[in-house]
Amino acid sequence: MRQLNFLIIFTVCLALVLFGLENTELVRIQIVPGYEVQAPLAIEMIVALGVGALVAWVFGAWSRLLRQLEGARDQRELRSKDEQIQSLTQDIEGYKAELDKQRQLLLPPEEQRPPSASDAST
Repeated sequence: MRQLNFLIIFTVCLALVLFGLENTELVRIQIVPGYEVQAPLAIEMIVALGVGALVAWVFGAWSRLLRQLEGARDQRELRSKDEQIQSLTQDIEGYKAELDKQRQLLLPPEEQRPPSASDAST
C-alpha cells in the first residue's frame, strides 16, 4: 500500500513539474474588483489546486465531526434504552414476586386442599 501511495504522489508531482515547465507565461487574475495578481499560469493553477484540496479536507473533517456527534447521540440513546429495559426487567421481577405471594395467600396449603381427581386414581 505504501508503494502505491508513493507511486501516486510521485506521478502527481511529476505532472505538476511538467505542467509548470510548459506554462510559464504570465497571466492576470482579478481576485476582487480593483485587485489583480499577475503570475505564471502554472503557479496560479497549483495555488487553485491547493485551495481545492484545502476545501476538500475541511469538508472531510466537518463530515467526520458530524458523524462522531451523531454516533455519540446514538450511544446516549442506546444507554437510555438499556436503562429503561433494566428498569422494566426489575419491575417484571417485582411483579412476579408479588404474584407468587398473592398465589400463596389465595391458594390453600397442600394438606388443606381437597383431593383432586388425579390424586384419587393413584
